[in-house]
Parts: sequence; C-alpha cells; structure tokens
Amino acid sequence: MHTRQEKMEAFGRLLDVLDELREKCPWDKKQTNESLRPNTIEETYELCDALSRNDNMNICKELGDVLLHVCFYAKIGSEQEQFDMADVCNKLTDKLIFRHPHVYHPSQIGSPAPRPLPYGADGAGSDTPEANTAQQVIENWEQIKLKEKDGNKSVLSGVPDALPSLIKAYRIQDKARNVGFDWEDRGDVWNKVREELGELEAELAKGDKERSLEELGDFIFSVINAGRLYKLNPDTALEKTNRKFISRFNYIEEHSIKMGKPLKDMTLAEMDALWNEAKEKEH
Repeated sequence: MHTRQEKMEAFGRLLDVLDELREKCPWDKKQTNESLRPNTIEETYELCDALSRNDNMNICKELGDVLLHVCFYAKIGSEQEQFDMADVCNKLTDKLIFRHPHVYHPSQIGSPAPRPLPYGADGAGSDTPEANTAQQVIENWEQIKLKEKDGNKSVLSGVPDALPSLIKAYRIQDKARNVGFDWEDRGDVWNKVREELGELEAELAKGDKERSLEELGDFIFSVINAGRLYKLNPDTALEKTNRKFISRFNYIEEHSIKMGKPLKDMTLAEMDALWNEAKEKEH
C-alpha cells in the first residue's frame, strides 16, 4: 500500500492531467455539468455492479471513473469561480466533523488539522452525545442534519427525488425509523404485508387498473419494509434474483440452440424442464 505522501502526489497528478485535458482536448474542453451527468450516472451504476460482484480489480477501475467525474465537476466550478476541489474537500470534511460530535468537538470545524476527542485541559467533549453503537450514530445523524445551516429542512427532505423508486422506499422507511416511527415488533409487519396483498387481489378482481396500480405500490412498499426490518436490503436481494433469472434463462436459450429448436417453438413444459436443470446445477 502507498504512503500518505504518495496518495497526495497521485491525486495531484490526476488534477494536473485533468487541467491539461480541459485546455487541450476538444472533447474535454466542451464538457458541461449537463453533458457529463448521464455519464456520471452510468459510471456510478458500473461501480455498483463491480461492488455487487466483489470484483476488486473493477472496483478500483470504476472508483477511478467516478473520481474523474467528481474532479471534472469541481474543475467546471472553478472555471465559473463558484468553487474548486479544495472547497469540495473542506465542505465534506467539515460536514463529517459536524456530524460526528462523539469523535470531534464542534470547535474543530474549519481546523486545518482536526483533533479527535478527548483533548484540552478543560476536558473538551465531555458533553458529547453518546454513540457506542452504529445505530446510535445513525439516530444522532438525523437530528444533527436538521440543525445544519444548509441541511435538511425535514426528516424526509434528505431523500433525493431522483433515487430509483425501490431504493427511495427503503431510504424513506429508514429515515422514519431513525426518529422512532417504526414497528415495535418487526414480526407485526407480516400482517401488513398480508393486508396489502389482500387489497391488491381485491382490486385486481374488480378490474380497476388505477386502484390496482396503487395497491401494487402499497404491497411492494410493505415487502420492502419487511426486508428492512430483517436487515435484508431489497435492492441487493432483487439484483441477486435478476442475475439468477438471467443465468437460468440463458441456460434455456443455449440448450434450445443446441437442440436446433427456437425458444418460440418450445413448449412451456420443455422450458420448465431446462429451467429446473439450471436450478439443480446451481446447487
């Protein structure tokens, strides 16, 4: 692993190269916040894909791609004389200090070399909030964020509108939990899941599409809630199922080619048999 000095030099090297590209490369020169945004989304998903596969070689590569976009936006900000990379780093560092009063006293905000607690002859930090567990830290965060100058105006305002719906539902529920709005007994959530499923089935039976759509949303929301209560991330769970389905369906397709029989000409029973073969091979 590299030393701190080597890491700082590597980061400076990246910023130097980006400066040159911004000045001399026709493509880099014309980029804007708007033009980069779709690529940023794509790079973030590619990083998430590598993380889900625990592919360290590609995690390293994709982290670099995401870091490039962070640096690029900071470069554009500096050209517009709005902010630069130092502002980005300092704002992030001060936010981390502010949100961790159990580690840093508020007096360390803005300090070039923040000192963790305890320190000082007066025993600074003796009145810091208790945070002996990760859950206590999360609960403190929600209260702290509401006190930030540019922080959230309400508990749920910190959930980005642009989040995918499944992830957004999980974050909404999690934030509500952090201020005490949650099931006292997680087992009670199953009554809610069954209730929402019953309401969905009832609306489907009536043929009311609009109401059915609403009840489907309620049912999915309740299942996400159940996963959260049992510490199962629904997005991770669904992605595992997606990958499993793709693998099994590809097995069916590969065998249909070997048999010289197109998928559309196969019976459901034939496809089910191959599906079960693929399932057995997984075990």
